[in-house]
Amino acid sequence: MASPKPCRPRSARCRSQSPPEQPLQVKVVGLFKSSSFQIAKSAAETLKSNYPSKFEDPIVVPLQEFAWDQYLQEKKRELKNEIWEYSSYVMCFVNDQLLGDAFDLQKWAHKMWDVVDFKPPELYEALTVDYSAKFLTDTKHAFVFLDISIDCYPIGRLVFELYCDACPKTCRNFQILCTGKAGYSQSGIRLHYVGSIFHRVVPNGWIQGGDIVEGKGDDGESIYGPTFEVILNQYQSEGKRKSQFPSKCMWSQLYQMKPGPGGCAHSSQPVPPPPHLSH
Repeated sequence: MASPKPCRPRSARCRSQSPPEQPLQVKVVGLFKSSSFQIAKSAAETLKSNYPSKFEDPIVVPLQEFAWDQYLQEKKRELKNEIWEYSSYVMCFVNDQLLGDAFDLQKWAHKMWDVVDFKPPELYEALTVDYSAKFLTDTKHAFVFLDISIDCYPIGRLVFELYCDACPKTCRNFQILCTGKAGYSQSGIRLHYVGSIFHRVVPNGWIQGGDIVEGKGDDGESIYGPTFEVILNQYQSEGKRKSQFPSKCMWSQLYQMKPGPGGCAHSSQPVPPPPHLSH
């Protein structure tokens, strides 16, 4: 019996038809003001630049502190023991599979793609400062802070992102009361949160403060007078409930977040919120 003739090497019928290789997708998610986020971002962009046909455009997701904390908690629940003690401020993925932090991405890029990063740490610190400033400017929101003390001992700072596009009048009131630029009201009240107290603290819940008159939570004054009309813009017209306000900000609010009289009192909910307050 004659043996089959071998196929010619260049015959199209003899070559196996392997599917085309799919480009890789690198995703970087992290705290926007962390230098490790910049390191991972640079590594992902370098891989795309050096191997344009092997990589898709990287997905880069900068997050603020509260959003990063929430994202990390969600990933811990999803991946469980794999990242239970994850301490970095950035997560890197290749085709949606967790690779690790910025340095894990650098090591992978070096081992698999011969990409070496020679940039000094000082450069990444400078890049982080520039990126952070642009990131906050691009939100189009105002940012204010309250320095908190207990028995005159400083314990930290609360930073508020004000959604001026949604509640312009309320945000302006809160912003100026934080700075004290309005001076005194016609009734002689100093329009400034400095020295005011939190009259209510709910453990694992929220804090309430801002009564600049008596500190009891039942009085106060706004920069517009004793009260003012709260306008919610698109959130009011779309009929959204209080719990559906932008979830990525540590929100400050009047006691009743709905159209009606407002003053100077506010409450603040920690982010991410406790489970019983997140719905």
